[in-house]
Amino acid sequence: MSDGTSIAHGIALSEEPGLGRLTIPGYLREVAERFSNREALVCRAQGRVVRWSYAELWQRSLDVARALVAAGVGKDARVGILMTNRPEHLAAAFGTALAGGVIVPLSTFSTAPELEHLLRASSVSTLLFERHVARRDLGALLDRLDPARLPFLQRVAAVDSDSWSEFLRGGHTAGVGQVESRASTVTPADVAALFFSSGTTSRPKGILHSQRAVALQWWRWPRVMSVDEPVRTWTANGFFWSGNFSMVIGSALSSGGTIVLQPTFEAEEALELMQDERVTMPFAWPHQWARLEEARNWDRVDLCSLRYVDAATPLARHPTVKTSWRLPPSYGTTETLTIHTSSPPRPEPATPGDSGAPLPGNTVKIVDPVRGAVVPRGERGEIAVKGPTLMQGYVGVTPDQTFDGDGFFHTGDGGYLDGSGRLIWEGRLTDVIKTGGANVSPKEIDELLATHACVRRVQTVGVPHETLGEMVVSCIVPHEGAVVDEGAIRDFARQRLASFKVPRRVLVVREDELAKTGSDKVRADALRDLATARLATT
Repeated sequence: MSDGTSIAHGIALSEEPGLGRLTIPGYLREVAERFSNREALVCRAQGRVVRWSYAELWQRSLDVARALVAAGVGKDARVGILMTNRPEHLAAAFGTALAGGVIVPLSTFSTAPELEHLLRASSVSTLLFERHVARRDLGALLDRLDPARLPFLQRVAAVDSDSWSEFLRGGHTAGVGQVESRASTVTPADVAALFFSSGTTSRPKGILHSQRAVALQWWRWPRVMSVDEPVRTWTANGFFWSGNFSMVIGSALSSGGTIVLQPTFEAEEALELMQDERVTMPFAWPHQWARLEEARNWDRVDLCSLRYVDAATPLARHPTVKTSWRLPPSYGTTETLTIHTSSPPRPEPATPGDSGAPLPGNTVKIVDPVRGAVVPRGERGEIAVKGPTLMQGYVGVTPDQTFDGDGFFHTGDGGYLDGSGRLIWEGRLTDVIKTGGANVSPKEIDELLATHACVRRVQTVGVPHETLGEMVVSCIVPHEGAVVDEGAIRDFARQRLASFKVPRRVLVVREDELAKTGSDKVRADALRDLATARLATT
C-alpha cells in the first residue's frame, strides 16, 4: 500500500525466479553445460557461414582467455573490444571475464578523437579489434593516435589479420587450469564491464557495472519478454551498446536459443537472414525498421517465423508476419544496464510513458529536481533509482558526486508514479518543452506521429519563441516517396492530443541531416539548432 509518497519497491531479489549464477564466467559455464550441443550463434558474412554450438562458444572463449592470461592480463585489467557483430566479439567478451578482466566494448563508429578519448578514459591495456569495418580502416586510425596519450595500452590484436592467430597461439603457454582457477575467484561484486554513455550532451562517460548486474539482467530477459521457447535473435547493432549486449545475449542464451549475427546493417541481407535462419526475435533501431520495410526484397521474403516482434513496428506489417506481441513497457538507462522497471507485454498499447513497476530488488523514487526531496504520489519530478543492476559508478567521478545520501542515482529523466506504483516516464527533464506555461513531453508526440503512414522517423523539439517561451516543432523523416503535408500532420495530431501539444510547425528533414550518436540517438540540441535555423528562413 502506498504511503502517499513517490517511492515504489520491487519484490525482494531473493524471490525472483529463473536466476542462475551471478558472474559472467558462472553464467557461461551454466548455459554451456545446459545447452551444450545446441546452436549458440550463427554469422553469415563475406560468403562464409560460421556456426558455434554452446560447447564451441565455451571453447572459443577459453582460447581467448588463455591468450589474455599469457599476454599478462591480470585481475581487473581492462580489455577493449572494437569489433562489429561477429562471433569473435562474444568470445572476446566471455574470454575477458574468464581471465578475470573487465570487458570494455568500444564503438566502431568512433572518429580518431573519440576513440582516443575512449581508450584514455577506460585505461584499456589490451585492445582486440577489427581492422576493416565497412570502408573504414580502424588499424590506420589507431596508428594515428598519440601513444603518449595512451600510457596503459600495451598490446593490440586484429581479428582480421595474422596478429589474431599469433595472439591465440600465445595462449598455448597458459593452461586451462589457470583460466578456470581465475574464473572461480570472480565474485558477483567484481567489476565486469565498462560501457560508455551515448554522449548526447557531452563526451561519453565511462560506466562501471558489476558481474552481478550483467548476469542478473541476462537471466531475467526471457521472463521479462514472456519468452516460452528458445529464441533465435537477429541483431546488426553493436555490442558496445549496453542494451544490445544485455538484451540480445540474455534473450537468446538464457533461453537456450541462437544469436543470428549481422556484422553491419544492410536491409536486404537482414531480411534474408531472418527468413533463412528462422529468426523469431529481431532487435533493431527505429530507422532500421523503416529501411527493412523499404528494402527491395520486402515483398519476396517469408518472415512467418517472427513471433516476438512488436505489433507496432513496421516489421509486424509484413504480410507473412502474424503477431500481437508487444514489447513490455519498461524503463532503464545505461547506468542501470537496461531495464529497471517493467511489466509483461500487453496486447494493447500501454498508456504513453507507462514503464511498468520496479523489477525485483529495485526501488524508484520521484524527487523535486531542485530540492531533492521526495514528492507526493502522482506529482511530477525527477526519476531516481537504486537496485542490484545500478552501476558501481562513473570512471573518474567520486561516489558522492554520483549518488545521493541514500545511494540513489538521479537520472535526469522526468516522470511520476501513478496510484499503483507504476512509473510514467515523460522524457529528459532538459527535453521537456515549456510552451505557454505548460509542460509538453516530446516523447508523447513522437509516439503518436510515428504511427502516421508517411512518417519514417520523427523527433519533436522546443524552439525558442517570443511569447510562448518555446514552440513545439516536429521534425519528420518521411518514408521514401511519401509527401508530407504539414496541415495534414497537424490535423492528425489534433485528433489525439490536447491543443497545446499539437506541433505548431512540422519540418521535413533528411536522415543525413540528423546529428546522431554511435548508438543512433538523435542529438536533440543539434536538431533544435537545425529547426531554429530552418524556421528563421521561412
